[in-house]
Amino acid sequence: MFPLSTVVFPGAGLPLHIFEDRYQRLVADVLDADREFGTVLITAGSEVGGGDRRSEVGTLVQIEMAAPFDDGRWLLATKGVERIRVVEWLEDDPYPRALVEQFPSLPLRPGSEELGRAAAAVRRLRMLLSELDSGPSGPIDLDLGEDPTMAAWMACAIAPISQLDGQALLEVDDPAERLSDLVQTCCGRIRDVEMLLATDVP
Repeated sequence: MFPLSTVVFPGAGLPLHIFEDRYQRLVADVLDADREFGTVLITAGSEVGGGDRRSEVGTLVQIEMAAPFDDGRWLLATKGVERIRVVEWLEDDPYPRALVEQFPSLPLRPGSEELGRAAAAVRRLRMLLSELDSGPSGPIDLDLGEDPTMAAWMACAIAPISQLDGQALLEVDDPAERLSDLVQTCCGRIRDVEMLLATDVP
């Protein structure tokens, strides 16, 4: 297990720089096996040295590319595969470990209106954030793919929302309900950003 300060959604890519000794050992072990490990969001504390508080619902991740450095560090290209749920945390030796179970989401029916509304809300929020001076928010145009179930996950993955909001979405079983929650979260942020933009008008 690799607890992180970010939420990984199924289908979403995540680059990782592995520099801690224990996670260098984890990478070596999973590359010798099935190239997969689990990740969950750290809700409090730090991933460095342990002592953190971890979510129970996370994601199985697969290593798609691994580039080693001479000093033992790794650069990884990884991708979320499916949801998992932690049944029991084991001793963090030589790295965090847990007993987990598969925790698949329900499929989203093709032609879902919820997906269109969610995509529009995410696009609107990205557009508004691009008008602020707080840095780039990513491209406004969205490519969610053809599969509706994976598209529902990708809408969550590219939405500029907080990690705790993302974790709440990850834990929702019904994709239509998840998309509805995503719309509400985005609309809340849209109102906040619109207020900020309005105060900047001379």
